[in-house]
Amino acid sequence: MSDAIRITDSHCHLDFPDFDGKVGEIVTRAADMGVHRMVTICTRLRHEPRVRAIAEAHAGVFYAAGTHPMSAHEEPMVTVDALKALAAHPKFVGIGETGLDYHYTAESAEVQQVSLRLHIEAAQETGLPLIIHSRAADEDMARILAEGYRAQPYSCVMHCFSSSAELARAALDLGFYLSMSGITTFPKSQELRDIFAAAPLDRILLETDSPYLAPVPYRGKRNEPGYTRHTAEKAAEIYGLSLGELAKQTEANFERLFTKCAGQGGQ
Repeated sequence: MSDAIRITDSHCHLDFPDFDGKVGEIVTRAADMGVHRMVTICTRLRHEPRVRAIAEAHAGVFYAAGTHPMSAHEEPMVTVDALKALAAHPKFVGIGETGLDYHYTAESAEVQQVSLRLHIEAAQETGLPLIIHSRAADEDMARILAEGYRAQPYSCVMHCFSSSAELARAALDLGFYLSMSGITTFPKSQELRDIFAAAPLDRILLETDSPYLAPVPYRGKRNEPGYTRHTAEKAAEIYGLSLGELAKQTEANFERLFTKCAGQGGQ
């Protein structure tokens, strides 16, 4: 592993075609860059067996599952019982990703909201963190998350956060976490960097969302979990810390939220 740095990629998609036949080398390359652990996300429940198999094959890989909001209108509606059954697996560590996306799929907003509420209920009943995708839906997202929390508290991460300062504050006020992706390394993302700079350091996670959103210096290329290190370097710069200090804090944050991963990692 690269020096003494240990970083977790809290959100990637190792079952996507971009990684076919390459997961082993991707995991090894990540470890060489200090990324010893990752959570691979299933976005359609019918694909859960193959995502689970990836997690079972690699010590440092864990998984979560749910119905992505952009797919909610074309997949069978998720059930709380189905998610609770998945949660029994020792490497199943989160509910989602779920959420709202009105940028590409605004026409299915009502279905997305029903799906989101079911995922919230599953997070409440299992005690596992909710993993949220939010795009162009800030007002509805803040309202539904808060309504659910008032009914019964739960934990949550706003994955690949790139929304408004208002939604960031609403999430943080509920005790939720913000996850920093490669978007924060882009030259034109100063407003987003400012949002993270204003957030409590103990509420920040790191991720790639690979194969998407590769950070500088790989922008425009296929992303992979090892590149979390570049986002960590930008995060350290934002918070005025050494990379080692930033990594130690975000590892603590990750294990506080994803409690089933605590003390477990890869190489």
